[in-house]
Amino acid sequence: MTARSRTATPISALALALTLAASLSTPAHAATGTFIYTYPTPNGTSTADLTDPRSGSCVNIPEVYAIEDSAHSPINHTDSTVTMFTGIDCTGDYYSLPPGGRASSRLLLKSAVFS
Repeated sequence: MTARSRTATPISALALALTLAASLSTPAHAATGTFIYTYPTPNGTSTADLTDPRSGSCVNIPEVYAIEDSAHSPINHTDSTVTMFTGIDCTGDYYSLPPGGRASSRLLLKSAVFS
């Protein structure tokens, strides 16, 4: 009986270490779904989307990152609340939109964070 106890402890420790290593290598959680927005173009406007965006990280809207204009008219078809910012790198004024929410063309954004 003592031999089993001594063997079980190293095996349990190895199993725990493998479980911990697997959890550390798991990719970051992503919001599931699509976040749609409209952005200005030289010929008017166009729409784009972020599909399954990473949660907890600031996402700059690529179409308006380096220009003065902002994206607008967001539609949140993800399973996460999105907080949108008027400035790049999640700075400036902000507004949150729940899953399934949408906003008008008056809501301007350059970056966002998904919960």
